[in-house]
Amino acid sequence: MPGDDVTAAVDQVLEPSRHRTFIKSIVGGGAAAVEELVGRKVVVGGWVKTGREQGKGTFAFLELNDGSCLANLQVIVDAEVYPLSQLVATGTCVLVEGVLKKPPEGTKQRVELKVEQVLEVGPVDPSKYPLPKTRLTLEFLRDFVHFRARTNTISAVERIRDELAYATHTFFRQNGFRYVHTPIITTSDCEGAGEMFQVTALFSDAEKVEKELKQNPPPSESEIEAAKLHIKEKGEAVAHLKSSKATKEEISASVSELTKAKESLAKLEERFNMKPGIPQKDGTIDYARDFFGRQAFLTVSGQLQVETYACALGNVYTFGPTFRAEHSHTSRHLAEFWMVEPEIAFANLEDDMNYAENYVKFLCRWLLDHCHDDMEFMAKNFDKTAIDRLKLVSSTPFERISYTMAVQLLENVTDKKFENKVEWGMDLASEHERYLTEVIFKKPVIVYNYPKGIKAFYMRLNDDKKTVAAMDVLVPKVGELIGGSQREERLEVLVDRRGIC
Repeated sequence: MPGDDVTAAVDQVLEPSRHRTFIKSIVGGGAAAVEELVGRKVVVGGWVKTGREQGKGTFAFLELNDGSCLANLQVIVDAEVYPLSQLVATGTCVLVEGVLKKPPEGTKQRVELKVEQVLEVGPVDPSKYPLPKTRLTLEFLRDFVHFRARTNTISAVERIRDELAYATHTFFRQNGFRYVHTPIITTSDCEGAGEMFQVTALFSDAEKVEKELKQNPPPSESEIEAAKLHIKEKGEAVAHLKSSKATKEEISASVSELTKAKESLAKLEERFNMKPGIPQKDGTIDYARDFFGRQAFLTVSGQLQVETYACALGNVYTFGPTFRAEHSHTSRHLAEFWMVEPEIAFANLEDDMNYAENYVKFLCRWLLDHCHDDMEFMAKNFDKTAIDRLKLVSSTPFERISYTMAVQLLENVTDKKFENKVEWGMDLASEHERYLTEVIFKKPVIVYNYPKGIKAFYMRLNDDKKTVAAMDVLVPKVGELIGGSQREERLEVLVDRRGIC
């Protein structure tokens, strides 16, 4: 209204979307796809892998990578568009708009970007940027965790992991499985080994108590006694008012004072009972005072929880982080890793083996179809046979042999001396598993019907009373890749075996 002191609110105009184009969609297609892109105006953002000024400083070439693929996009910037010295340093972050065009004949690029406008620049100091153009060791990258994803190796690993995770969900979705999220914090030791990371609030709580007691010392016994005497006096006052038939308002006011006195005493007693350090009971840590009221751990497996869902939803799987506190520093023992754990209702061991074989083949085919450039990089720099193995595994039926047959084959080996003696009842070591896959069969192998003494009590006991319906999928260069079993459904057998384990 006229005369009112009213400030009109004006909406701020939003910056329009840039509609950034991924480099993979530019360089990842075939020749026909590239032809369709020529002449198109696009916005591209990324980090400069290499940059150089040319034509006596009149223009610059930038090799730009945005992480969407291994390949870079060549970007050409004229000096009149932007100061070239601010763009060419390795590690510089840029967002540019320009037109895609065909490079001159004889160059290795199939398409390049002629920049019309530099939209954003994140400059770097070349003398301080820690990633040079030369090849770096993985050990060196440990000191630069925040930059290592910009290297070809780590970015390729992450794209491969992403593709494998997506392929995992795709496979199980296509095969009628439901994805179940199981707890990361648990009170169960699924593996029974006790090598678990403990989750507790006792230490942080103890630090808080110690800090609180320093800032606000607890009350003395005399203060507690004075507070109790005060409550007694207030109680007597209420009783007197009631006996003298005082008004309702007077009695209510007196009761309110008594209630406040009791609350004040409760707070004083709570502070009086605060003790520094970890709470103890009978000489041991009192976990009843912990956050969950008992010991809790990071999960070593979601198996126990996901089994209950299989008994309601049928075929299910969990895929998430698991943690092991094993004191081992080999590449086969990780403190944290992601594990796929399917559970199949109304299935036997052969069903388990079929799903396992099909899953491994599916992943190998997926990598060949969707991650070929990154796998070629890995083959060139780390494992020359990686792609050949993917082709072999994805196209070859797995060999299936019993544990007893595997032991017999290994016992008959004369061209190699194993570090671990081969005998029935032993748990096959990695050297045995690799020999089966790389030398004897030259392809993946599924070993089944293991001795009951080296497997969990919940695996189904076979009729021979010596073996259980368990299986391991073994692959070249790795050894065991998947372990699984048919669960024991006979309660009396389960109880009997649990009693002796």
